[in-house]
Amino acid sequence: MQLKPQDSRFHSKISPWTYISTLYFAQGVPNTIINTVSPILYKNLAIDNAQITFWTSLLNFPWVLKMFWAPIIDTRSTKRTWILTMQFAMFACMALIAFSLQLPNFFGISLIVFAIAAFISATCDIATDGYYMLALSEREQAFFVGFRSLFFRIAMLFGSGFLVFLAGSLEKLLQNTQQAWTSVFLFTAILFLILYFYHQFILPKPHTDKVNTAISANKLAFFQVIQSYFQKPQIIPILAFILLYRLGEAMLVKLASLFLLDTTAKGGLGLSTDTVGLVYGTFGVISLIAGGILGGLLISRYGLKKCLLPMALALNLPDLFYVYMAYAKPPLELVYPLVSLEQFGYGLGFTAFTVYLLYICQGEYKTSHYAISTGLMALGLMLPGAVSGAIQTEIGYFWFFVLVCLLTIPGMMTIFFIPMEQEQNQPG
Repeated sequence: MQLKPQDSRFHSKISPWTYISTLYFAQGVPNTIINTVSPILYKNLAIDNAQITFWTSLLNFPWVLKMFWAPIIDTRSTKRTWILTMQFAMFACMALIAFSLQLPNFFGISLIVFAIAAFISATCDIATDGYYMLALSEREQAFFVGFRSLFFRIAMLFGSGFLVFLAGSLEKLLQNTQQAWTSVFLFTAILFLILYFYHQFILPKPHTDKVNTAISANKLAFFQVIQSYFQKPQIIPILAFILLYRLGEAMLVKLASLFLLDTTAKGGLGLSTDTVGLVYGTFGVISLIAGGILGGLLISRYGLKKCLLPMALALNLPDLFYVYMAYAKPPLELVYPLVSLEQFGYGLGFTAFTVYLLYICQGEYKTSHYAISTGLMALGLMLPGAVSGAIQTEIGYFWFFVLVCLLTIPGMMTIFFIPMEQEQNQPG
């Protein structure tokens, strides 16, 4: 679906302020819906924890593999066309999910559409990041890097906060859970249709945004890039760090919101959906953002080598809060700060992890090596997450959270074995 092309003179005058925010908001919303909102949706619709965590964890698979089809995006069309096509496809997916929720076999059908949406979202990520580098000068790229991150995080707030709160509020109003979530996904579909038309009109057509035939002719180089990654010095400790650093979090992340929603008879806290949208999706995400910002400032001041272990502790020690909440069933007034502090620590710890990935990917193939690292990171989240619900169902929330705390230890131990030169981690 294409609108009449705009005059190139008009596009050449368009400021990045008019589209960087909406591009990265559009990138963040489906990512958040697929990875964070879908477990809450299925919990509301009475799917058991083992099924929820297994299937929604597998939805991460496109982000694990996206590096392998990135060359297709370069060799088949322009980044602008890919972005517009994927955003229109995302509108269709959100609409299909909305309608699937009205069907008796909604679980299987909606999962298939979520899986398609995950491939679309991962593809749009690649196209959006590529377009960012083509449409903006190097100076503009450096200036707007903070803003693209900001609007991705605003999208997280919108998805896990506003949309979940809206679903909970509509559930109370309509007295029908499926109808409430159907309305939420129809609203999201309309939002993506608006974003599609807006970007069709506003996105510039940079002269550098063209099909790159050289890439398709150089398939050998792609395998050389992968080979060079796995030939890095001390690659075994590096791989262990990437896969294990977030092991505890990988087990926790799918179950945290389910624990807040589950009834006290099942070991949960029995919070309503709209309250979870506030506790976890709003205050939690704001705390995560604050932790990420502070983490960046501390690393820039003191260097990664001094910050990595303390920030790993900040990531993992607050998991003890979930052990306490599963045991004591504290009042809501205490749940808010405990979840917020846990997410704040996650922001600190994840920032250190991201900076280390950037550190090990320096060199000739740094973009491709970073894509491989983030793919491995996604794999390290997907596999533990897939079994987390089954484990929790067997041993209960309290012992599950104890296990989560124990599983944070191997990742922290890898910090003592990974390569990291002091002089390369100094401030400045």
